[in-house]
Amino acid sequence: MAKRRLGQVVSPKLLEVAKRARLDPSYRFLTLAYLLDEQALARSFKRIRKDAAKGVDGMTKEQYGAELGARLQDLHQRMKAGRYRHQPIRRVLIPKGAGKYRPIGVSTIEDKVVQGALREVLEAIYEQDFRKCSYGFRPGRSAHDALRAVNKMSFRGNIAWILEADIRSFFDSLDRAKLKAMLQERVADGSLLRLVGKCLHVGVLDGERYTLPGEGTVQGSVISPLLGNVYLHHVLDRWFEDEVRGQLACNAQLIRYADDFAIGFARLDDAEKFLALLKERFAAHGLTLHDEKTRLVAFRRPPRSQPEGKSPGNFDLLGFTVHWRRGRGGRDGSWG
Repeated sequence: MAKRRLGQVVSPKLLEVAKRARLDPSYRFLTLAYLLDEQALARSFKRIRKDAAKGVDGMTKEQYGAELGARLQDLHQRMKAGRYRHQPIRRVLIPKGAGKYRPIGVSTIEDKVVQGALREVLEAIYEQDFRKCSYGFRPGRSAHDALRAVNKMSFRGNIAWILEADIRSFFDSLDRAKLKAMLQERVADGSLLRLVGKCLHVGVLDGERYTLPGEGTVQGSVISPLLGNVYLHHVLDRWFEDEVRGQLACNAQLIRYADDFAIGFARLDDAEKFLALLKERFAAHGLTLHDEKTRLVAFRRPPRSQPEGKSPGNFDLLGFTVHWRRGRGGRDGSWG
């Protein structure tokens, strides 16, 4: 069985890929494109929401599905022959509150089908590589699991300081050349990598304005969360756990949900040392920390002399403000 769950329904061939990836973390897959058959495209279509937003062609899922067999057969033939072309992505603005908006890219149904099939193949490999500290957009993991990990870290991890970090425009800043090099550590199939490239090197239609971004992956596409996880697996997770943590004097723990993460430290000097290293590491990979939203926070249990109430230190993660609270009877908790 695979080390971690994949999707709800997978093919035996995908399970074999997952098994090989788990047993040999250094193995490079020479042939993967054959997995993008009509059955994989059909599974991808089924996963698309019924009310999925329309792309630039104006076609709904229901309309695409009216002639599904013929459409998927034609799509498969174009993919095999190298004639598939990703259509421009339609940009929409989603309100964030306080008069701010988040730009989201909307692909056509056909492009969502291709992205979903690619994600299924890559996920079979990378779900064996991703670390336990990563929770975002992964099968069988959720934001609630990340928050439970924060609670566990607070109680059992001897944590006194939290680095609350915010990456500035992560999906727009991701370095495509570096991402390709990361993917090539595991994927040597040129046909599959070219398809990934077609999903990355795609124009954006914002009203009547057409642009062709040189970096990043459009936030909102089916494959972007997985590609973002691959990028931060290399840039942050693996680097922190395999290289940096051993250089620190005391315990430290990373919890990441997509591009939102917090790191707990036992000592302030370790936290300050790591923050300096992190800025250098991110700069080398085209990323920057948001100065106003990145901070070190003292995060300790309330003193025993405090009968009840919150501790002064708190931090934000996934829209929640986390703090220590001493309730009645002296019991500690860490939510707010």
